[in-house]
Amino acid sequence: MSGVVQKAGLFADYHTLPGSNPEDKGRFEVTQAVADTDIFKVPSLRNIAETYPYFHDGAMADLPDAIETMASLQLNKNLSEEEVEDIVAFLKSLTGKIPEDALKVPPMP
Repeated sequence: MSGVVQKAGLFADYHTLPGSNPEDKGRFEVTQAVADTDIFKVPSLRNIAETYPYFHDGAMADLPDAIETMASLQLNKNLSEEEVEDIVAFLKSLTGKIPEDALKVPPMP
């Protein structure tokens, strides 16, 4: 697995989220190493406002909800409404033309 990887749920169990897939154990599925449980590739933030659903399993469809969830799970922080709005505005500034091949739905296992 190339690129940056991160544990999903540093401060809380990711799999307790509504819509999460508790069967997906991340990189562990490939390596069978316990240390790789819930380790997932971190995607680019380019076009993130246009490329929902969010998270490795598509558990979130709303960007502000995804931001609040990540702040809680990964940073142990509760963001104010204004902080969430500021982050949404920043993420929207990363929007550009989406390449045609990125718009194709990938085959799922």
